[in-house]
Amino acid sequence: MIDPARYPRLARIDSPQDLRRLDERELPELARELREYLIESVAGAGGHFGAGLGVVELTVALHYLFATPEDRLVWDVGHQCYPHKILTGRRDRISTIKQKGGLAPFPKREESAYDTFGVGHSSTSISAALGMAIAAQRRGEARKIVAVIGDGGLTGGMAYEALHHGGDVDADLLVILNDNQMSISENVGALPKMLARLMTSRRLNAMREGAKRRLKRDSLLWRFLKRWEEHLKGMFVPSTLFEEFGFHYFGPIDGHDLPLLLHSLKTVKDLSGPRLLHVVTTKGKGYPPAEREQIEYHAVGPFDPALGLVKKPPARQSYTDVFSQWLCDMAASDPHLIGITPAMREGSGLVRFSREFPQRYFDVGIAEQHAVTLAAGMACEGMKPVVAIYSTFLQRAYDQLIHDVAIQNLDVTFAIDRGGVVGPDGATHAGSFDLTYLRCIPNLLVAAPADENECRQLLTTAYRHPGPAAVRYPRGTGPGAKIEPELKALPIGKAELRRRGAGLALLAFGAPLAAALEVGAELGASVANMRFVKPLDEALVLELARTHAALVTIEDNAVAGGAGSAVAELLATRNLPVPLLHLGLPDRFLEHASREQLLAEAGIDAAGIRAAVLARWPQFAPAPRIGARSAG
Repeated sequence: MIDPARYPRLARIDSPQDLRRLDERELPELARELREYLIESVAGAGGHFGAGLGVVELTVALHYLFATPEDRLVWDVGHQCYPHKILTGRRDRISTIKQKGGLAPFPKREESAYDTFGVGHSSTSISAALGMAIAAQRRGEARKIVAVIGDGGLTGGMAYEALHHGGDVDADLLVILNDNQMSISENVGALPKMLARLMTSRRLNAMREGAKRRLKRDSLLWRFLKRWEEHLKGMFVPSTLFEEFGFHYFGPIDGHDLPLLLHSLKTVKDLSGPRLLHVVTTKGKGYPPAEREQIEYHAVGPFDPALGLVKKPPARQSYTDVFSQWLCDMAASDPHLIGITPAMREGSGLVRFSREFPQRYFDVGIAEQHAVTLAAGMACEGMKPVVAIYSTFLQRAYDQLIHDVAIQNLDVTFAIDRGGVVGPDGATHAGSFDLTYLRCIPNLLVAAPADENECRQLLTTAYRHPGPAAVRYPRGTGPGAKIEPELKALPIGKAELRRRGAGLALLAFGAPLAAALEVGAELGASVANMRFVKPLDEALVLELARTHAALVTIEDNAVAGGAGSAVAELLATRNLPVPLLHLGLPDRFLEHASREQLLAEAGIDAAGIRAAVLARWPQFAPAPRIGARSAG
């Protein structure tokens, strides 16, 4: 519970209606309390940090001036939504964020009426808000619609599709550009440079506006200045981009100057049509370590605010670390390798590569579709591109994967991180469907390593395969396999029988192998490390089907259409009626929790596999040990 002595104003706010009862002069002090409470809460529980600190004043101003939730407020991505959640009735639960049964890490419609649109991926806010604005117009409702998007979000092409449409319809839409010059990493590309030029022209803007105020309206000089205004803006101020889209542009203004922010929002609030307010903020504002180290403080675990983050050496390498090492080793051996990431340098493990091979590293911004087609173009000219991407983000480039890479059978390697359940970031970030949506694509090799060393080997296999290939691996660490330095490729489409048993055969695809081996040893079952989802090791599957009474497929992927379905399809074509049990992710979206909790919930940890097998075939239960003490 909040301490009213430390947070006298914030403690009184259980909804934006309470906020709007405050005198406007109290708001700067409220913002100070909100920022301190956010630091205290995230330091205690962990979570997204820097982005929320950067929008404290903006969040206060928006909920103060707009009649939320009747007026719609749409956040892009949602990394910055913690202050919003605190002010909208979830203050005392903010320490549960990202935990099982706690608050969702991003805006979620089921959680609150104030979360008007569920998010987790970038660049969607303007489209969603425009849809709401058009719907309100059609229904004759006078509500205000506000989209808040960062400059990082504007590197995604979907944002421009929405701007293109929004400027051509007479909808009441306010877009707030939260410009902090950051995504998760530093922003890249032409847009941040354009906005930087805009910042340097603020003095020009002030001079221009001051001159206009001093001149008599409709005077000859006034008309001359008005006529040349757009030409001057085109020369010095890139804000004409938004004007040409049809949005009335305001700004840039200091997003931490609350009185100025309130004044500016009042000015644009009651205007009609599409308009854009450019707000400049600092990610991590108010907590000096987060201002200095904006990348490290994007998302944090629990920490002591007095000390800041204390880096601890990892117990063992993560799969992302394995990929990072492999990429640098392979790049050193092959000058044709190119590394591509859609704005996930840190998360996908390209930091070291970007430093050692800067001329062969391309961060394309939050533009997954472009990343894939860029790789296709490079492959056409003899390069060997490696696209490092999260499973859930590759979903956004599915058409490009099929149309631009697979149909042309181009030599592009996809290193797919965060395959399967991911954990605290919830359903929007879970890679639950990649084996399903990848294995149906012709020409595409699909592999799922079971441990760290096999990850390195299968990445080598995929890279040396002269065509499109995907290697998907989970978040976090594996079982701790020793990693061999050799860049060794494995035979394509060949599985590995890890345990020879009888009666029952467990076919594990990727990370669930460790749990399958544990259950296999207990039940006396055979255990296969399948390695490849496509091409499937048909010879081993058929041999196990003919020599065992039943088969169990296990995957950290949706059961529907997944790797297990590939096994069932093979057996059906060969008319082998072997009893099958498919274990994997259920046909529903799993909520946020730890990866271990989600695996248990899905029944693909050792306990879940054992329970499911014995519920279907109790005859495979191990015989009681001689001399074991009876129950009771």
